[in-house]
Amino acid sequence: MTSTLGRPRHATAHRRVRVAHALTGGAAAAVWLLLPATAHAPGHPVAAPPTVSATVPARADTSPAGTTRTAVGFGAAERDGAAVDLALPLVVAVAAVLGAGYGYVRRTRRLRTRTTPAVPPSAPPEPGTGELERRARAALVDADDWVRASAEELSYVPEAEGGAAREALRAAETELAAAFALFHRCAEGVPEDAHARRQALAGVIGRCEEAGRRLDAQAPALDRLRGLEPGAPLAVAERRFRELTARAAAAQGTVAALRERYGVRADRCTEVALDRLVFATARLNEARRAVDAGDGRAAARQLRAAEGAIAQAGVQVDGVERLAARLAEAAGLVPAALAAAEQDPAAPARAEEVLAAVREVPGPYDPLEALRRITGAVRRPGQARAEVLHEAARLVAESAVDEAADYIAVRRGAVGVDARTLLAAARQALAARDREGEHDAEADVLARRALESAEADVGAYPAPYAEEPGHPAGLAGAVLGGVLLGAEPDGGPPVSYGGPATRDRRGLP
Repeated sequence: MTSTLGRPRHATAHRRVRVAHALTGGAAAAVWLLLPATAHAPGHPVAAPPTVSATVPARADTSPAGTTRTAVGFGAAERDGAAVDLALPLVVAVAAVLGAGYGYVRRTRRLRTRTTPAVPPSAPPEPGTGELERRARAALVDADDWVRASAEELSYVPEAEGGAAREALRAAETELAAAFALFHRCAEGVPEDAHARRQALAGVIGRCEEAGRRLDAQAPALDRLRGLEPGAPLAVAERRFRELTARAAAAQGTVAALRERYGVRADRCTEVALDRLVFATARLNEARRAVDAGDGRAAARQLRAAEGAIAQAGVQVDGVERLAARLAEAAGLVPAALAAAEQDPAAPARAEEVLAAVREVPGPYDPLEALRRITGAVRRPGQARAEVLHEAARLVAESAVDEAADYIAVRRGAVGVDARTLLAAARQALAARDREGEHDAEADVLARRALESAEADVGAYPAPYAEEPGHPAGLAGAVLGGVLLGAEPDGGPPVSYGGPATRDRRGLP
């Protein structure tokens, strides 16, 4: 009987027996060869050879010549016996060696030609589904942070430069998107088979690791590119900071107007933007002093922290400006969407009640929410609808996805894998266009779920440095936003372009 490894269960024991036989035969042969030499060695008593007795009968050959012939015959016999004594052990030794060699050749040939892999019995057991899921969750959060931080730093590099780093970022984004898609299917219970599920989770981990490797490979080249002209990267950051400061002030006025006209509150966007700009102010000043003092390492550390904060402030200001434009567009679409929905002969019975409620909303109202209710009331799976309704559903979905994306981008230090996975699924649904609006509706639902999950994560996140009075302004927000890793009293090193091996390389003082 053979084991599952394709090897006889007692193969090891058989090999040991063969080796023991070979060694025993060799030892016996050696002893046999040495015995004659030991027997005739000087200093050892040797039995006297038999001699011809003087009382040999006369009929025997009694002549001196006969006696001589008898002695000579005895010496020849003795030499023949010695030759036999030497030949036999030699034959045995050769046979033992040949037998051992034959066994070795057979065993080697069998090992080379067998098809079943030899797995060491002491191989560690495969991780279970629960352990793989835990690792996949952590890997997705890490990889998403690597990609986000890398994109932030690349935004400070001119478009004509850093081609290899940009290509690596695109490849990492592709790997990450595939990993999120796999994990989302697992979260929905697909596949159900335990073995296939473990394979899918292992695939998630592998894709995240590949994304990190691609980014790590280009980090040194990007550092060399950005260090060609000392002080030039700092000048770029300072210019962007000044432009963004002016836009942030205008965004505060926009937020107030949106609240008055539509009842939409976007105050938290400008609050985060101003918090990041305050933090960036201090870090830019530190970077400028380090450049003037010729301390390149300190300058790089402070500059990268400032760049991350400026990028996140830009996300929030962009979000306010984009929201204002979409609310205005939605307000213009509401009358046409209402008319198209009311004229739809195949609209469900409940649509009339929903449409009437939308018309009767008093005072300022959120036009995006109104479009959401209108398109949802007349949506019929598998059936095309009026162009204006399709346009309205698209606008609603895009607004929901961008809102969730902006919220997570500036709070990624606290947001877990569920919100990130839902956001990735919403983006994937939004990228799939259809005339029925099914993908738009799905993207809207997933994005709102992502936002709710992210808000819950942030609500449960302990405020960093809350119990440490006197920390610099904006430090807590920078750690919450993932600009700093939060590993040290001063907030830790800033994140940079790269994967697990290089993202914190500017942490050295």
